[in-house]
Amino acid sequence: MEILFILLPVALGFVLAAVLVFAWAARDGQFDDLDTPAYRVLLDDVPPARKEIR
Repeated sequence: MEILFILLPVALGFVLAAVLVFAWAARDGQFDDLDTPAYRVLLDDVPPARKEIR
């Protein structure tokens, strides 16, 4: 039972830290554009050079 006096504040501290990090990321604009980075991976490819036929 005494372990709850240690685990409860530690768990609440983790939850508070997670909420603060999420709020900071949302305010900083980390979640504004979720689609473009996924498409950028597909569109950044350089077209292969054409091989000359001899």
